[in-house]
Amino acid sequence: MNTDILSKFENLLNDYFQSETTQDLGLPSVGYFADRLHLSPNYFGDLIKKETGKSAQEHMQLKLIDVAKEKIFDTEKSISKIAFELGFKYTQHLNRMFKKCTGFTPNEYRMMN
Repeated sequence: MNTDILSKFENLLNDYFQSETTQDLGLPSVGYFADRLHLSPNYFGDLIKKETGKSAQEHMQLKLIDVAKEKIFDTEKSISKIAFELGFKYTQHLNRMFKKCTGFTPNEYRMMN
């Protein structure tokens, strides 16, 4: 049962970033996904942590960085536009999170690849 919930969470997370939900709701939250899975946020967070060793928040952040990496390769889009598409209100927040996770700013990452 837990793997089914984890699978549904992954699908919802993919859908969240492939749709325009990020522009409407901003960055994803544990509460948003818990609600979609008809679970309490605490139970959902505990379940994800138990099954994967990472918190739901960490999963969302890793997915966010993966999506950002893909979008950064589109040189037609500015980093600011990408940040907005991902649900950030300010480009600096994407820059800070991206650097924390990858060791590079989005622009540095773009130049490397």
